[in-house]
Amino acid sequence: MAESRPGPGARSVAEVPEWAPARVEDGPLVTGQGRFLDDLDPLPGTLVAAVVRSPHPHARIGAVDLSRARAHPGVAAVLGPADVAAALRPFPLSTGAAMPYYPTGTDKVRFVGEPVAVVVATDRYTAEDAAELVDVEYEPLDPVVGARAALADGAPLLHSDAGSNVATDRTFSFGPVDEIFAAAAHVVEGVYDFPRYSSVPMECYSVIADWRGGSGDGTSGPSVEAWANFHGPFTMVPVMAGALGLPTSRLRLHVPGDIGGSFGIKAGIYPYVVLMALASKHAGAPVRWTEDRIEHLLASSSGADRVMHFRAAVAADGLVTALDTDLVDNVGAYLRPPEPSTLYRCFGNITGPYRIPAVRIRARAVVTNQMPTGLNRGFGGQQLYFGLERLMDEVAAAAGLDAFEVRRRNLVTGFPYETPTGGVYDSGDYAAAVELALKNADLAELRERQNEVRAGGGYYGIGVGLVVDPSGTNIGYVGLATPAEQRKPGRDKSGSTEHVRISVDLSGVVTVLLGSVPQGQGHATVARSVAARRLGLPVEQVRVVVDMDTATTPWTVTSGSYSSRFAPLVTSAVVQAADRIASTIRAAGSVLLGLPADELELADGQVRSRTDLSRAAQFRHAAGVVHWDPSALPEGVSARLYEEAAFTPREVRAATRDDRINSSLCYGFVAEIVAVRIDPDTLEITIDRVSSVHDAGTVLNQQLLDGQVYGALTHALGGAMYEEFHYAPSGQPTSATFLDYLCPTSAEAGYELRTDHLVSPSPLTPLGAKGCGEGSSMSFPVALANAVADALAPAGVKITSLPLHGEVLYQLLTLRS
Repeated sequence: MAESRPGPGARSVAEVPEWAPARVEDGPLVTGQGRFLDDLDPLPGTLVAAVVRSPHPHARIGAVDLSRARAHPGVAAVLGPADVAAALRPFPLSTGAAMPYYPTGTDKVRFVGEPVAVVVATDRYTAEDAAELVDVEYEPLDPVVGARAALADGAPLLHSDAGSNVATDRTFSFGPVDEIFAAAAHVVEGVYDFPRYSSVPMECYSVIADWRGGSGDGTSGPSVEAWANFHGPFTMVPVMAGALGLPTSRLRLHVPGDIGGSFGIKAGIYPYVVLMALASKHAGAPVRWTEDRIEHLLASSSGADRVMHFRAAVAADGLVTALDTDLVDNVGAYLRPPEPSTLYRCFGNITGPYRIPAVRIRARAVVTNQMPTGLNRGFGGQQLYFGLERLMDEVAAAAGLDAFEVRRRNLVTGFPYETPTGGVYDSGDYAAAVELALKNADLAELRERQNEVRAGGGYYGIGVGLVVDPSGTNIGYVGLATPAEQRKPGRDKSGSTEHVRISVDLSGVVTVLLGSVPQGQGHATVARSVAARRLGLPVEQVRVVVDMDTATTPWTVTSGSYSSRFAPLVTSAVVQAADRIASTIRAAGSVLLGLPADELELADGQVRSRTDLSRAAQFRHAAGVVHWDPSALPEGVSARLYEEAAFTPREVRAATRDDRINSSLCYGFVAEIVAVRIDPDTLEITIDRVSSVHDAGTVLNQQLLDGQVYGALTHALGGAMYEEFHYAPSGQPTSATFLDYLCPTSAEAGYELRTDHLVSPSPLTPLGAKGCGEGSSMSFPVALANAVADALAPAGVKITSLPLHGEVLYQLLTLRS
């Protein structure tokens, strides 16, 4: 970005806390000392795998000949579809759809790049050479590409037992929707298409797996130990164990401390953990597999593309009184867990920042002959807000208002605010954030530029996107895919629990053990500063461990780095555990100082009297009492300097019988204004200015928050203008290399950026923090689309899809003329 500063007169409301230090993670990374999975060699004698993939989007698997590959020198094992079907169970699905999913095709292949065989050899070169000797006969079938094709009458079926390409179909209604529409002054509607794109992290998937057969006497069964750059959700651990036919306790998963990015995409690695475990069983040795970039672009994961129909009932004064939505997600070849999460993650905030009293939602997921989908930064949010915020511009036009005024009139103004679908917005000041974004953008100046450009025959547009940013996901939303009458009593799912363990050694050094599996967000930096602050220590006296081991690290099924969980949930657990440690240290300090524990405080590395700072003992000496002289502790005080906390907010519960749910714990806010120029000759879009205001509650570390904002903006820029997984009608992907799948670089991000923050602390977290990792990834795509729509409005062009670039604009203008 060319410039990043508050606009003229902006309020400085997010000062950096004095206890928020710079990132501790950067030193090893910039000096080549990072420990990514490919740098690790945990098991001697590890072999290497190569994956044979389907060249067809849809085909029945015929004869499979593995003999030549097995005979190749250096090959230890080759397994094909029959081996997978015989040894594994289908992955447990979130719905009862008859669409079994294995880590390879078994009866058919359903997308280009789907695994069909694995070759294990002494090295990658040998494995790749032998993979070319695997012979598979295919009977090509007609492909299904895109959500509309999946729903068409007579469409080929991907899964014949399902009888349909619809994996889930539910309708929800809250309030008298039909009556309100019947009485509305205006009914505004639009059909919108959001594309599928990815995160293209620097590091691709990587797995090491070791199958261990157990004791011969039957006292212990088989088990799997695996390493993967997987970041959760750890609901996938029982999913993996279920496919392997093992209890969860016999699947031990390690995650390295360094992961080269993910932004959600590496949640989709788990099928390869299972596949490599089976390969290890066949080879009789540990097996390593590292994905290459072409494999990643063909067959890893992407965000779901969505077709959506929005209708709004609008009063004469521009108030939206009801919303009717029909959402269709293309989840690719399988309803791969954790899908259909994309459909339901924003269920509680389906109305965005607006007071809309009645809502109807139809939510469908369909399967197609395309790469399966999963988590992608902001998942569910960028799709929802593209439709909702494009619709709000149409509402403004119908009501005779400008785009900003119609939003002002509809904003939520009082907190907590409960949405019709069950979301509870915890805090905020949406109107103030919008006004700050407008002030920073200098709207009057932008209007002058617009008038000048238009007078010269050019195109200039100003767009806005307002989004509620959910964080601290309640996993119970996935239960909405199952009708209430089919949800078994006592088997509900809910919660946003995160675990942290803190210990203090004999020298007073504090260790914080996290199960949050970061991929570059700076979790260690923040956890270190929070723990140090609560314990009154310099940050140098606190160390943080982020390597994950499901056998030793505290975790639960909701653990992981996704849906902006760290700030609201993990730091809250750090606070709880640190406060318990502090209580024990104060008790030990009371022994040293002869003062009641409740008269002591922890500060400056000491335990000291609150009223007489000269009466003090070193923190490490108080810790020494607990370790060396525990019998001296006051009666009833445990000699315990390790504490595990599980932060479990009560505000996130299972879906009700009438299908309402608070789908996240916290809800932040983003107001984004984008101004664009469009060259009338080349139709190149140039971003002129972006004003972005975020309210993520208490800011724990300004540097890290700014990094998340910049990263989300650039990620969103890719989805808005450059990145798209495109498929030909034949089902063949046409963007399987970086020649065709374009990612923005620093050159494309060189626009004028003005960022700012409001702080509305959450009353639901000890520090008042909310998540901040996804906001602009949800708001920027539609803000840019609204700006382009505004620019081309004089030409009568409607914007209903992304990405937007010169070729798309040429087609739109040509069709219009």
